[in-house]
Amino acid sequence: MKRKNMFGLTLVNLAVLGACSMNVYADTLFVKANGYTLNQKQQLQVFDAMLVDDAGKVIATGTQKLLQKKMPQAKLIDLGGKTVLPGLIDAHGHVFGLGTSASQLSLRATSNLTEALSAIKQYAAQATQQQWILGGEWNQAIWKLGRFPTAKELDTVVADRPVWLRRVDGHAGWANSKALALAGITKTSADPVGGKIERDSNGEASGILVDAAMDIIEKVIPAQNDAELRVALDAALKQLRSVGLTTVHDAGVDAQSDKLFREYATQGKLTTRVYGMIGGVDQFFDAVSIAGPLKSHADDRYALRSVKLYSDGALGSRGAALLAPYSDAPHTKGLLFVQDNEMQRMVKKAAAKGYQVNVHAIGDAGNRQVIDALASLPKKNDAQTLRHRIEHAQVLELSDIPRVAKANIIPSMQPTHATSDMNMAEDRVGKERIKGAYAWRTFLKQGSKIPCGSDFPIESPNPFWGIYAAVTRQDHQQMPVKGWHPEQAMTVQEAFRCFTLDAAYAGHQEKILGSLEKGKWADFIVIDQDIFKIPSKDIYKTVVLQTWQAGKQVYVK
Repeated sequence: MKRKNMFGLTLVNLAVLGACSMNVYADTLFVKANGYTLNQKQQLQVFDAMLVDDAGKVIATGTQKLLQKKMPQAKLIDLGGKTVLPGLIDAHGHVFGLGTSASQLSLRATSNLTEALSAIKQYAAQATQQQWILGGEWNQAIWKLGRFPTAKELDTVVADRPVWLRRVDGHAGWANSKALALAGITKTSADPVGGKIERDSNGEASGILVDAAMDIIEKVIPAQNDAELRVALDAALKQLRSVGLTTVHDAGVDAQSDKLFREYATQGKLTTRVYGMIGGVDQFFDAVSIAGPLKSHADDRYALRSVKLYSDGALGSRGAALLAPYSDAPHTKGLLFVQDNEMQRMVKKAAAKGYQVNVHAIGDAGNRQVIDALASLPKKNDAQTLRHRIEHAQVLELSDIPRVAKANIIPSMQPTHATSDMNMAEDRVGKERIKGAYAWRTFLKQGSKIPCGSDFPIESPNPFWGIYAAVTRQDHQQMPVKGWHPEQAMTVQEAFRCFTLDAAYAGHQEKILGSLEKGKWADFIVIDQDIFKIPSKDIYKTVVLQTWQAGKQVYVK
């Protein structure tokens, strides 16, 4: 790279541009911006111009007059007065899942079982080349069914091919009889550890498999080949850059996805940076951890320095592990995937190798298990050192919330989960336990950083939907009128921080990402409205006009 020494001097001396008398060449000066960024003190800064060097890093932000005076040779790019933000970060998503879901059946828009069955029948009639009918995103709570759907109901529209449709939360699946038969699931099949085969009144498998039981079917579904995975990755990256996500934390990287992420990063094709979480501590972890955590690859486009584990399932399918029975199903407390000693073993194995440990936990029993395991780690690889996280941190016993801060655990949360779950969450846990659920304000008051995400494709990857949900706690029809438990809502600036600096911190990347400060990558977006000035009800309508990675445009509407 040219002019390396000059830029090194510039970064030191440009803290106060007025003190610098020399003219320094920089590649690009972005002007006429309505710019916002946070600084390391979490203060909101405004600017109308930004100077970016030839490596794609920010030299300074400020006024056009001052920056142009000091950098007269810089190439000018006029942003037309549009609002400019740091690139947004989704702290919990599934990249290949997003790309694959684009070509699969979605039942998200269906409002009842009849509509869903009609959509399945229509999709199957068109997808004649597919051996399996795959997809999902169904939600029996929205259908107001009062129960799970059944295999027999699926058989009425598709009986000749196997059908497997995951619930909207990804923690339960709906199979037809053909799929059950191919998986060998019968009346005598035992529930696996951490999973459940739902049964009818005769003890026969009903067609619904919860959590670990889903593996019984999914192991017989043909795996995607390399070409299909590339198509999925291309589709996901196209969607991610179009909604302004310049970094995502991928919650479950395996050997195939790791290979493609590294390849795409090396070739400059990873237009959204990926912070990877290794899925579990089994064979792939054993192989890749020999070299230790991958902190940075290809100019910080890819990192693999964390591990994703699971404590329990989801609330909607009643797989989340609760300390006391479900309020609307007193016969069950949900499912812990592993015993406490096994969770501690996995956490210690990953942390001992220097990896951040990120554990999925939804129910209060699941969260307590994770807090206990992470709090038991020795200081050399505890949460303060490695920034361990609870993914979702959805329902906690009130007395456990302060323990999260005391142990320096990061609660990684998804605002749209609250607005998607509000139609059933209080039914599941009751009026008392809901006080510790989706409790963003409670966490913020105790000083916890909250990295925000979406859990895409379970929810939309659009981060402005997440900011909207965090601020209003309403659906897109502005219901409930005052918001669902509005006492837990965030301000716009807090929600913005959760999708920028706090998410960067949760990936050990706050020194290179999350804001448009001197020395950081010039990852930024141009949007059509000022989210800090418009009514909060309009935040979700925000449209991304341009996305830039390291000073290079990767998307334009």
